[in-house]
Amino acid sequence: MSTQAAFNAALLDTDLPCPDGLCSANGADPASRFAVYRNNVQGSLINALADSYPVVMQLVGDEFFRAMAGVFIQNHPPRSPLMSDYGSELADFISGFEPAASVPYLDDVARLERLRTLAYHAADALPLSQERIATVFADADGLNELRIGLHPSLYLLDSNFAVVDIWAAHQHDATLAGIDLNQAQHALILRNGLEVEVFNVDLGISQFIRQLKAGLSLTQALASADAFDLGQTLALLISRQAITHLHHKDSP
Repeated sequence: MSTQAAFNAALLDTDLPCPDGLCSANGADPASRFAVYRNNVQGSLINALADSYPVVMQLVGDEFFRAMAGVFIQNHPPRSPLMSDYGSELADFISGFEPAASVPYLDDVARLERLRTLAYHAADALPLSQERIATVFADADGLNELRIGLHPSLYLLDSNFAVVDIWAAHQHDATLAGIDLNQAQHALILRNGLEVEVFNVDLGISQFIRQLKAGLSLTQALASADAFDLGQTLALLISRQAITHLHHKDSP
């Protein structure tokens, strides 16, 4: 292992000793000074995770979260100088983290919070006007091959648990009492202006929007989705300025 690799590994793992070759200009113990630096680095990474996953931390408590985050960072060093990018693998890590097994919905809550971060930092896009959308939909002959382009900040999450209700409860200091935690929910995450909104939508809506995002036509997306209210879905997308372009199969 190179000197730099050894140094980086020791920064993230408190069980590793101070790397060889370090010295101090004022004669202080290099191991002690390295320990302080390592604590600062790890503390910063743990705080970054806490900022990105506040509901996850609330669900398990500060002490548990920080201990779990400490294990996570040992094998997941930052790959970007942007701390908002750090922790993208946390949900998958939680899935295999045995001490968190008693909170089976924790990984999906982490996925929801990660998607909210991605939505917040997604590119801007100008929405189509309601008048333009109405004009296109008034042409019944053109609907078969119509493609609906959606805002870059729109994400979907399908969960076997009530992730939307769990997340929402922690926005208002509410408890989980009364929530059927094992009720599957389908989250639609979307930035509207500067606010990231989270909606609980039907399975059919989630399936339909996924197909639109994949580039399928309106009729193809409808055919591949369970029953849902198309008018209500389009009204939601229009009201949240989520439709950015409409075009047909042969259009550029």
